Amino acid sequence: MGRVGVLLLNLGGPDQLEDVRPFLFNLFSDPEIIRLPFTWLQKPLAWLISTSRARKSQENYKLIGGGSPLRRITEEQAQALQESLKHKGQEVQVYVGMRYWHPFTEEAIARIKRDSIEQLVILPLYPQFSISTSGSSFRLLEKIWQEEPALDRINYTVISSWFDRPGYLQAMADLIAQQLDQVENPDRVHIFFSAHGVPVSYVEEAGDPYQQEIEQCTALIMKTLNRPNAYTLAYQSRVGPVEWLQPYTEEAIKELALEGVDNLLVVPVSFVSEHIETLQEIDMEYREIAEEAGIHDFRRVPALNTHPVFIEALADLVIDAVNSPSVKLSEATQMKKMVKMYPQESWQWGLTTSAEVWNGRIAMIGFIGLIVELISGQGPLHFVGLL
Repeated sequence: MGRVGVLLLNLGGPDQLEDVRPFLFNLFSDPEIIRLPFTWLQKPLAWLISTSRARKSQENYKLIGGGSPLRRITEEQAQALQESLKHKGQEVQVYVGMRYWHPFTEEAIARIKRDSIEQLVILPLYPQFSISTSGSSFRLLEKIWQEEPALDRINYTVISSWFDRPGYLQAMADLIAQQLDQVENPDRVHIFFSAHGVPVSYVEEAGDPYQQEIEQCTALIMKTLNRPNAYTLAYQSRVGPVEWLQPYTEEAIKELALEGVDNLLVVPVSFVSEHIETLQEIDMEYREIAEEAGIHDFRRVPALNTHPVFIEALADLVIDAVNSPSVKLSEATQMKKMVKMYPQESWQWGLTTSAEVWNGRIAMIGFIGLIVELISGQGPLHFVGLL
């Protein structure tokens, strides 16, 4: 087979406070995160958002130690995966490629070329496929392959999603069971799955299978867990005025409290590593919301990180991919044959859904511009004397 490599894809995160603004700029420069009708607007809007949100984001990162642990954990996962594969008789070199911060995907590809890898498995650390996560990374890789003919010698295969793999489901069920068994009446604990949200338009207009895969995943985890507990699925981390997948996590927590739920166990279902959205958003923001709403026992299932059952599941996934027919980036990008990648939306005149979405986005741009002017003291409104 020649030299075999595995490329783990992840979001990335700022290592220190100074990295927060450039990380946010990279994030919002991605058209799969915020889709605009004119490409020339992308970077100015990314600058506005990253500038206006940097201070608040830095405060949040201070609460979890001054930076994201995502890189460290992902590298630990890579090392654990490499060792697991070795134990299974597979000599494989594992690489980490982040989408928005170091080590960037481009850096990982440079190392793969340097090491003369001949067969490569591309494995996103997102169990469920979404345009904005795996899809964005696949699109970037497709561009890199088109621009570097030397990469054509690498025989690669892409794993689009793996939310239904038995080992992954078992690892999630094990972590949930460990938390339930610490409670006096475990069957009365309400299991609360919180997934990262995406705009509704991604699902309804672009055909993103993310919502369907998340729903299937939570049902499969509960089936694997085989406990009688009631459960809820909600979505967190929405940004801007457009409609995102519902129910929203903060609202669902309040509703459960009104229904008399007193024991809540939160499961971060779309995350396999601890990062800002588990350590700060769930552990701090949502805990406070729950306690104020009257939920006295708020617990969270830890992220998978290097859970041995999870790592073994990834190793088996890699071995299966090595021995299976290759899946190309173009196929993975168009996963389910229904996903329309960027630009997904065309402009329509009149009182249409598209018009309403764009009205919201334009309002968001104007609002962000106003905030930036208030913070910086410079801009067109100051120039004409309105501020």
